[in-house]
Amino acid sequence: MHGNEFLLHALVYLGAAVVAAPLFMRLGLGSVLGYLAAGAFIGPWGLGLIRDVESIRGFAEFGVVMLLFLIGLELNPARLWRMRGPVFGSGALQVLLTAGALGLIALVLGLPLRDAAIAGFGLAMSSTAFALQILGEKRELDTEYGRRSFSILLFQDLAVIPVIALLPLFAPEARQESGGALAWSVAKAAGVFALVIVGGRYLVRPAFRIMAATRVREIVTAFSLFLVFGIAFLMHSIGLSMALGTFLAGALLAESEYRHELETNIAPFEGLLMGLFFIAVGMSVDFGLLIREPLLIFGLAFGLMLIKFALLLLTGKLSGAATDSSRRMGALLCQGGEFAFVLFAAAAGASLLSSTTAAYLTAVVSISMAATPVVAAASDRFLRTAASGEAPVYDEIEPREVQVIIAGYGRVGQIISRILRSQNIPFTALEHSPEQVEVSRRFGNKIYYGDASRVDLLRAAGADRARVLALAIDDPEASVAVARVVREHFPNLKIFARVRNRSHAFDLMDLKAELVTRETYGSSLEMAEKALEEFGVRKEQAARVIATFRKHDEATLAEQFRLRNDQKALVDYSRRSAEQLQQLLEADRET
Repeated sequence: MHGNEFLLHALVYLGAAVVAAPLFMRLGLGSVLGYLAAGAFIGPWGLGLIRDVESIRGFAEFGVVMLLFLIGLELNPARLWRMRGPVFGSGALQVLLTAGALGLIALVLGLPLRDAAIAGFGLAMSSTAFALQILGEKRELDTEYGRRSFSILLFQDLAVIPVIALLPLFAPEARQESGGALAWSVAKAAGVFALVIVGGRYLVRPAFRIMAATRVREIVTAFSLFLVFGIAFLMHSIGLSMALGTFLAGALLAESEYRHELETNIAPFEGLLMGLFFIAVGMSVDFGLLIREPLLIFGLAFGLMLIKFALLLLTGKLSGAATDSSRRMGALLCQGGEFAFVLFAAAAGASLLSSTTAAYLTAVVSISMAATPVVAAASDRFLRTAASGEAPVYDEIEPREVQVIIAGYGRVGQIISRILRSQNIPFTALEHSPEQVEVSRRFGNKIYYGDASRVDLLRAAGADRARVLALAIDDPEASVAVARVVREHFPNLKIFARVRNRSHAFDLMDLKAELVTRETYGSSLEMAEKALEEFGVRKEQAARVIATFRKHDEATLAEQFRLRNDQKALVDYSRRSAEQLQQLLEADRET
């Protein structure tokens, strides 16, 4: 490729990425779908700006290689052991059920046994990139269905690596090798594995110390990339999967003191190359199939998602998940995944899967991934409608004397309950999320499923006699709704509230809450105080700076609350307050 042609192609790829990804993010469809659409738009079936897809596909697969390296970095043995139940329980169950069912269907549809097995396993994979992106955007990774989904995705990633690595050994040319040649291939593979293991444990860490000692950031970044590309080259040179080697190297470095440095250096390249990989996939989709046989392709994609949804629902139920969690998990993971593209391409390259079958499977996976945001949104709407249409059956609260009612049993509510329990102060905890109630009860916590904005439940919880309502609900609107009900029906109940921001604080101050605590305020001041001490400020002086800041900020909050309905006056006062704080702290330092 000539210099001008290379630059033109680079401009096309980057231009398509920077236009499509933000556009699809704004539409709520996710950046991955944007990359796929960008590839289809600039590829042979679109504008035809890029016609030689294979020229970029090999390079783009380094995105998957780097993704697996980062997954390996996250999997230190201790963490994997803690997650062993859901990962090797739910994850293994899902892969076995789905791969078996889809493989059997492929066999019935007329595929040879080998092709059906590869198709079944590849289609059992879900999109790690898509699912984690959706969970992150909705802030649902810490929910029950989020944790179960992550465990299944993690097992899928672990399971696909040895399959991709072993495919070349089953290629027709590999089977035709003599016994000596095969033994030599196995010996080479064992030697490279040993080199990766020994090098990762005894050579990479000292090398990183040397690089870090130079204090030249780009050298450390260059060495991180050299490590990944070098291992990939070693694995590729002996005919094994590049992804396997980099995953193994990442796992060996998971407990290294340089793990975070590696993640920081590799992540931007991984994200960019993964985007390039999806663009290449979008370009390689055979839209001729969609034009010639749209009903077949869309029907297969719909069937795939329906079958995977049903089997994920079954997996969730067999694993003890709540019905709601199982449904959400099914909607999130019912699509095909990026590793299916890698597996089908590798199988076709090794003559283990016909190119026609690979083209059909790639088109089906692409359509299923494109439908995922729509399915996830529809699932959320359906669950909300179902929830609103059916009156929830809340727990019956045992009558007893309590001093405190805790509304919301998340991070804040749990800490409050532990401290109250240690001092033998009776309390009743109410939580509106059935998932959170289920998880908390597994750890022996006695909490009630109920909506704290309902007067009857508050009265049953002892609001007429209790002294304090610890308002620890995360959602600002729900939090204010509870405070409004309490002020109207239980005026003697003091409200100690956790708030997310100043706007939330103003709403609760409007309702005369006795205590309003910003959730990150205390930890931020504590970190700032320690940072001052680290930079040579005496402990007493650091404490005085923080006390001055706290006093001034609380006074500022009260005055901003008074001016909250006059935007101009609020902005002017906030500016003057910031200047006044600067002057106070400077005067304190001079003193």
